[in-house]
Amino acid sequence: MFWKRKPKKQEGHEATDSAVEVAEDTEEKVDDAVGSEDTDTEETTEKAATEDRSADETETADEKADSDESASDDTDEKADEDAKEAKTEDSEEEDEVVEVGVTGPDADGITRVRTAGTFEFDGEKSEIISNTWIVEADKDGVVVIDPAHDAEAILKVVGDREVYLVACTNAYSPHIEAALTIAEETEADIALHPREMRAWRRVHGAEHRPEIEVEGGGSFDVGDLHIDVLPLPGTSPGTVGYYVSQLGAVFGGDTLRKGEPGMVGGIYIDYTTQLASIGENLLTLPPDTRILPDRGPSTTVEAESRNFDAWV
Repeated sequence: MFWKRKPKKQEGHEATDSAVEVAEDTEEKVDDAVGSEDTDTEETTEKAATEDRSADETETADEKADSDESASDDTDEKADEDAKEAKTEDSEEEDEVVEVGVTGPDADGITRVRTAGTFEFDGEKSEIISNTWIVEADKDGVVVIDPAHDAEAILKVVGDREVYLVACTNAYSPHIEAALTIAEETEADIALHPREMRAWRRVHGAEHRPEIEVEGGGSFDVGDLHIDVLPLPGTSPGTVGYYVSQLGAVFGGDTLRKGEPGMVGGIYIDYTTQLASIGENLLTLPPDTRILPDRGPSTTVEAESRNFDAWV
């Protein structure tokens, strides 16, 4: 399936360590004798010994200076490494935030809105915090992916920009709960796989249908973005992912979260199919691709590839 939305027209597009030399002083025993030659010999010997000691002291000072300089270089390198580690830890700590709130936009124009709600599945209710992703498509508009529980909070982040599309990875309520309100407020289309219509009707009824049917293998253009639709069945029959190669990011819904395949209501719906989706359609993306899930922190293809064998 291929669906293309026209972007708005814009004007004017945009060392080897030194060996330590040990000076060995040779003791010369001089018999006491009377005579100027003996005296001269003794003075010459003492002078030579003094010169040797001076040379030794000079070499020792030079070696100490070299050692201090090397130690200073090591200290600077360690400080740089510590700074890099601290920056990475700060970034990871920020990503681990689980309270409601807003993070971003990042350098790629992606903002995460975390909202709280109740998810009911198989007769069980649980309180959760879900991610909604707002992706800048161009300077005028955005794509909203998996609009979760609080339409007002999401629309506040959108602001005066146009919503070009509301894209849902599947039709469990944490991915579509605010979809209809946002679409009606902004006159945006909603995209969903056709096999998710039964779940959609449980939340929004039969009278309101998504305008765009997406399927794995399709793609569409929104604003300046080209988005590929990845088939990710497993948590539900019609789960899909939205891959934006130019941003190096994939929005995978509940298929894969940091460190584990995603569960639905605390259980795996179809674990074998879900693992196949992860291995064939997510972990085959470039290693530095960010995986932005429906819940919890982001991760990368490289990080989750190291975990995959433990899940099989």
